[in-house]
Amino acid sequence: MSEHNHSDSCGCGHDHDYEYDTITLSLDDGSEIECIVLEIFTVDNKEYIALQPEEGSEEEDNIFLYRYIEGGDGEPQLINIEDDDEFEAVADAFEELLDSLEYEEMFDDELDDDYEDEDE
Repeated sequence: MSEHNHSDSCGCGHDHDYEYDTITLSLDDGSEIECIVLEIFTVDNKEYIALQPEEGSEEEDNIFLYRYIEGGDGEPQLINIEDDDEFEAVADAFEELLDSLEYEEMFDDELDDDYEDEDE
């Protein structure tokens, strides 16, 4: 993992000039995969990160979940979630987050439609 680009939705407190965050993961076989940061979120007072490999990758349909620690040098540290109960809690929290984002997006779309109707 060698790169952490920032976007408006990163939540890391840095200035953002990019469309989205990416992190390069170094895999066990020595290869690397570029992933989009979907979200950094908290479960039981610990931070976690959800990553999705960029389009065109063999893994693009997968979501990777890691424990997330912001390093003192600005480089994030990603730690594998070894405990099954912890992983299940993190996966559930991420699903709930996605559900709430989809609901908010749906609600925002309805409001936008209402405003467009009023303008006509």
